[in-house]
Amino acid sequence: MSNSDIVETIELTAKLLELHNEDEFKIKTYTNAAYNLDKYVGELAQLDFPQLTQIQGVGKMMAGKILEMVSTGQLRDLVELLAKTPEGVIEMFKIKGLGAKKIKVLWNELGIDNLNELQIACENGSIAKVKGFGGKTQDSILESLKFIQSQAGKLRMDKAAILAEIILEVIQNNFPKVEITGQIRRKTETVDTLTFLIAYEGNLPTFEMEGFEQDLKASSPFVWRGKYLENKILIEIRFVLESDFVAKQFIYSAHEDHLKKRNENGISLLNTAINIKEISTQEEAEVAIYEKFGVPYIIPEMREGLNEFEWVKKHSNDELVTWNSLKGILHNHSTYSDGQHSLEQMATYCKELGFEYLGIADHSQSATYANGLLITKILQQHAEIEQLNKKLSTDKPFKILKGIESDILGDGSLDYPDEILASFDYIVASVHSNLTMNQARATERLVRAIENPYTTILGHPTGRLLLSRQGYPIDYKEVIDCCAANGVVIEINASPYRLDLDWRWIEYALERNVMLSINPDAHEMQGYHDMNYGVAAARKGGLTANMTFNALSLVEMEAYLANRIQK
Repeated sequence: MSNSDIVETIELTAKLLELHNEDEFKIKTYTNAAYNLDKYVGELAQLDFPQLTQIQGVGKMMAGKILEMVSTGQLRDLVELLAKTPEGVIEMFKIKGLGAKKIKVLWNELGIDNLNELQIACENGSIAKVKGFGGKTQDSILESLKFIQSQAGKLRMDKAAILAEIILEVIQNNFPKVEITGQIRRKTETVDTLTFLIAYEGNLPTFEMEGFEQDLKASSPFVWRGKYLENKILIEIRFVLESDFVAKQFIYSAHEDHLKKRNENGISLLNTAINIKEISTQEEAEVAIYEKFGVPYIIPEMREGLNEFEWVKKHSNDELVTWNSLKGILHNHSTYSDGQHSLEQMATYCKELGFEYLGIADHSQSATYANGLLITKILQQHAEIEQLNKKLSTDKPFKILKGIESDILGDGSLDYPDEILASFDYIVASVHSNLTMNQARATERLVRAIENPYTTILGHPTGRLLLSRQGYPIDYKEVIDCCAANGVVIEINASPYRLDLDWRWIEYALERNVMLSINPDAHEMQGYHDMNYGVAAARKGGLTANMTFNALSLVEMEAYLANRIQK
C-alpha cells in the first residue's frame, strides 16, 4: 500500500467521521495524522509499530490503523462508515466549497444523497433557501457540478500515460505489433480516450482478452471500444493493415482539425497521409507526409489544429524548448515550509541532475496551512543557503537562489513588507486563497501583483487543478499584457495537476515578448521530474528555448536578476 493510498484512506475516514457526528477527538486524530503523514518521505508500509509512533501526529492508535491497512489492504473504520454512507453522498466531497457540515445538511435535512438530485435542487432554487447556503453557494455548487460532469471519464496526462503503457504491455502478449496513438501521443493535458493500433495481415483478428470489457454498440469490425478493468476511461483499439500502419499511426494521433488543413492545391493533410505508402519508419513517413503537403515537419504535440501551421513557417523545430534546454529549476519547496526534503537534499539532487542552479521558493507567512516562513525563518534559511553555496560550488559552478513563493493577498499586494521582499533574489507571486472572485476582481488582483516591482514570476496564473478545480476566471490578455509592460515572467507550472499557464496562451505571451518559466513546484526531490510534463505542454504551445526563463545559464540568470533588482 503506497503512502498516498494510506493518506487518502485516513483523510476520507476523517471526513466521514465528521459527517456521521462521531467523536471530535477521533476526527482530529485522523485529520492530524493525514496532514503529517502526507509530508513523510519514507515508505510507510515498511515501518514497524515503534517507528510509526515516532512520526509527528501518529500515536499508538493511528500506528495500529496504518499497520491494519498495510496488512489487510483496508481500514475497518472506513469500511463501516462506507457501509452506512450512500455513494452519492461521498461524491459530494468533490464539490468545491462543500465540507462535511454542509453535506450533512443536504443529506439529513433535504434527503439529497446523489449529485443528480443536488443539481436539480440547485436548478430549482431549493439550495439557496437552506440556512447557511444562499444564492452564491448554490451558484458555486451548480458551477462545480457542471465542471465535474465535463471532466467525467478523463485522466490527467501522467495517469493516462502510465495506464496506456500498462495496457500496451498486456496487449503485446497477444499481438506482435501494437502502438499507442491518439491523445497520449499528442500529450494532451487530460485524456478521455486511450487509443491503440494493432497491425494485421490476412484475416481481420478478433480481440478477446481477460480484463477488457467491450461496448458492443460502440464497436465495429475494425474498432474495439470498451473499458479495461475498473478504469472508467474509454479504450479504443483499431485494427489496421500492416501496409497502412505508419499512415494510420499519423492519422489517429492528430486532431481532426489538424487533418482538415488544406494546402495551396486544395488537398487536405488527411488525404495526403492516406496516400503515403511503403515507408519503413514512422518518422520517415511523417516527414514525407508534411513534405508532400508542402510544409515543414510538425511535432506530434502540436497537431491540434490551432496555430501550428503558422508557427512552423516562422520557426524551426530545433528552436523548441527541451529538457536539455533547461539550466536551472525554479519554484521549489523544502522542509522550511511544506516540502518533504531538506534544502540541502533538494539542492544536492538538483546538482546531480546536471542543473546549474536551484531556486528555492518556500511558502510565505500568510500560507499558514503550508507552514509558511516567518521572517525569522527566512533569515535562518538565507544563512543556510550561504553555507550550502560554498559547499556545493567547490567542484563546479552551482548556486541556490534565494526565492520565495509570496502569496498574492486579496487586494493584490504581496506577502511581507518591502524590506523583506528586497532580501530575495527573486519572487514567485501566486494566488492560493479567495479563489471565488469574478473575472474583473481576479484580473485586477493579478495586475496589482504584477505591477509590484518585486514580482519576478507570476506563479500558476489561474490556480487550476486539472479534473478537480477550475481556474479562477482572468482576462488572459490583460494579465499577459501587464506582464509584458512590467517585465514579469509567467510560470508554466509543470505539475501534472496544474499545467498552468495553459499551453493555448503561450503563443500570445510570445507575441508580447513575455518569457515563460517551466517550474516543477517540487515539494520533494522526485518532483523535479514533473518538468517533463511542463516541457511537453510548452512544446505544444510552441515555446522556444530562447524565450524560456530557466533556460538561462547561471551567469545569465544572475545578471538578469541583478539588473532587475537594480531597476
